[in-house]
Amino acid sequence: MPQTSIKPEQNRMGTMPVNRLLISMSLPMIISMLVQAMYNIIDSIFVSRINEAALAAISMAFPIQSLMIAVSSGTCVGVNALLSRSLGEQNPKEAQKAAQNGIFLAVLGALAFALFGFFASRLYFASQTDDPEIIEYGVQYLQICLIFSIGFYMEMMLERIMQSTGRTIYNMFSQGLGAITNIILDPIMIFGLFGFPALGIRGAAIATVTGQFLAMFISLFCNIRWNPDVSIRMKGFAPDKRIIGIIYAVGLPSIVMQSIASVMTYGMNKILGIFSSTAVTVFGVYFKLQSFVFMPVFGLNNGMIPIIAYNYGARNRKRIMDTARMSIIIAVSIMLLGLAVFQLFPAQLLLLFDASDHMLEIGIPALRLISLSFLFAGYCIIVGSVFQALGNGIYSLITSVARQLLCILPAAWIFAKTWGLHAVWYSFPLAEILSVILSTILFKRIYDEKIRKLE
Repeated sequence: MPQTSIKPEQNRMGTMPVNRLLISMSLPMIISMLVQAMYNIIDSIFVSRINEAALAAISMAFPIQSLMIAVSSGTCVGVNALLSRSLGEQNPKEAQKAAQNGIFLAVLGALAFALFGFFASRLYFASQTDDPEIIEYGVQYLQICLIFSIGFYMEMMLERIMQSTGRTIYNMFSQGLGAITNIILDPIMIFGLFGFPALGIRGAAIATVTGQFLAMFISLFCNIRWNPDVSIRMKGFAPDKRIIGIIYAVGLPSIVMQSIASVMTYGMNKILGIFSSTAVTVFGVYFKLQSFVFMPVFGLNNGMIPIIAYNYGARNRKRIMDTARMSIIIAVSIMLLGLAVFQLFPAQLLLLFDASDHMLEIGIPALRLISLSFLFAGYCIIVGSVFQALGNGIYSLITSVARQLLCILPAAWIFAKTWGLHAVWYSFPLAEILSVILSTILFKRIYDEKIRKLE
């Protein structure tokens, strides 16, 4: 592929004013992720109308779904960093290999989770609860989401390939239309509207995978039609061990880092299950609600990473630092807005999920205490993504292990045993303070090692 096909689009990554470039790259992703967060919340709102057991089931399903997202997202981070860096170095052949091997890895990931969904779903729920109603709801929901996860995996990979070449606007349409489809189908399939049979919690899962498949097909079309820099055609493809190794050198720490979140969530479910299934449900509802705060920051990340990776390949120190600084300001602002909402309206947020009096009694202090961690989370998320963009995903892994395994879970267990359920929620802001300190130390180190030496 001639290099001239790369230059017009890629030059803006190295020349457009950073503030404008970051906004133009991130805004479509932020919008699409807000829509995704909305459909996650609406999905749970509709499920809560079945009963609290169904809502508890999808709360318990979350760690496995989070693990699936971790494997896909981490692989995409590796592909994204390699592809953007290759384009910044004017190496289209390497960029092409990154895209093709990324698609291959997405198919393998989907196959692995389909097998888990088919054979291990019931065992997974039985390890968290002995309530047969919750187990049955959980198996019905999780099997469909995992067995048909190829739509999710391919959607993410195709969107990241498009994003790596600076064309994030198309991802807004693929993610947005997929999410809107899910929102529309949820009540129809759960409650049986317009002549459809009432499928209950199975309907929620079918609506989810249908939206994912639609997003996959839209993103596939957009890549073929409007992404001349990278071809996703697989004719003559053979897996390249060297490329896969480079992808996972960056992506594997991200996978492990995000998988730790699944372990943390599973562990917290076990700790909270000591008190009641309602406590587990409150924690699951919190994760749905906080996605509306965190998803825009992750969308900002998705726009930031290729800019930093490109300018690292182009050896432009000022643009790297300007991009990181602006991203931190925007992320912290988003988090402060989320903190205000959680502090002022916790009861209203919980009532969206048809909360009982007992759920409100547990949930109101829980939302207020956990959301204190928002004060620090925006900074930590951005700094962790800078590590990944510069090829030092291991630093992100270190901070994530320290925060979620060495702090949150041990602190939550000690607080639960010593002071009871109310004290468990303090483990989250405590862990985030630790993360701020560690992230700052590691950022100074990577600045001295890599950024300071650039022209």
